[in-house]
Amino acid sequence: MNITVGEDASRKISARRDIVLMVIVAIIAWFVCAKFNLSEALLNWTRPFERLQLDELPAVLLVIAISLIWFSSRRYFEANRQLRLRRAVEARLAEALVDNQRLAQQYVDIQEYERKALARDLHDELGQYLNAIKLDAVSIREAMTSHPGLHDVARAMIANIDRVYDVVTGLIRQLRPVGFDDLGVTAALEHCVNEWRSRLPSATIELSITGDFPTLDETRGLVLYRLVQEALTNIARHSQATKVEIRIASARTADFGQSIEILIADNGCGADMKAPRTGLGLIGMRERVSALGGSITLASERGGGFKVMSSLPVTGKPS
Repeated sequence: MNITVGEDASRKISARRDIVLMVIVAIIAWFVCAKFNLSEALLNWTRPFERLQLDELPAVLLVIAISLIWFSSRRYFEANRQLRLRRAVEARLAEALVDNQRLAQQYVDIQEYERKALARDLHDELGQYLNAIKLDAVSIREAMTSHPGLHDVARAMIANIDRVYDVVTGLIRQLRPVGFDDLGVTAALEHCVNEWRSRLPSATIELSITGDFPTLDETRGLVLYRLVQEALTNIARHSQATKVEIRIASARTADFGQSIEILIADNGCGADMKAPRTGLGLIGMRERVSALGGSITLASERGGGFKVMSSLPVTGKPS
């Protein structure tokens, strides 16, 4: 869009230059004609050729000059109109982009709120009921020591309840980062990385967090956490990496604001960046980061590992 507007502005300048040039040429022609009295000289020159009507030539040239001036002015005003229209369209597109980013951020906020509420309900309601059922099963097991069959049934109930409780705990961790609400984003990231270290024993995961993030608001903290979580998920699924490096640091931006610079790199098999991307995880993270005015860049090549580089403003409304 900017290129098109620039082309229209160039046409407008060119049309204006043509009009100015024609006016200057007309003034010079008038001055020369007045200085040397060319009209009378032309009349004397064309008198022997009266049959050719050459004395009518000035009037024809005058009509041509007026037509050229009219054409140039039309060209100038048309270019000006196109430029105004394109600027208006560009302004409307910019407004639409801002609205889309705002709606995307509202959707993310609502999604995180629902996750938080669901995790709380799972913990407070379902978790409590599971604990109560387990206590009842333990009581039954202890009371039925003289009945081996019932004792085995009670023990199986306890084992199944433990498995269900593990599943619920896993769901709570996926819905809401462990320690995020109580200890902050740094502790949540460290816990997340420690969990992935146990899941990927063949890979060395290095985590470096430089900066002070306790004052980071919940929205940006969750985006930072989800970005690391999604990157580690992709590494576990696709990369076959043996080394993962995660670097998170505070930095100063060009306008003297603060930002969070994130680098997540692995030495895995990499990916073809020219191929169409079918996964929704990184696409969703790109939308989340963009909604907060940040940027995210992916870099990779076959056999050369994969890099996720992101810059997230610490403050400010979504752009």
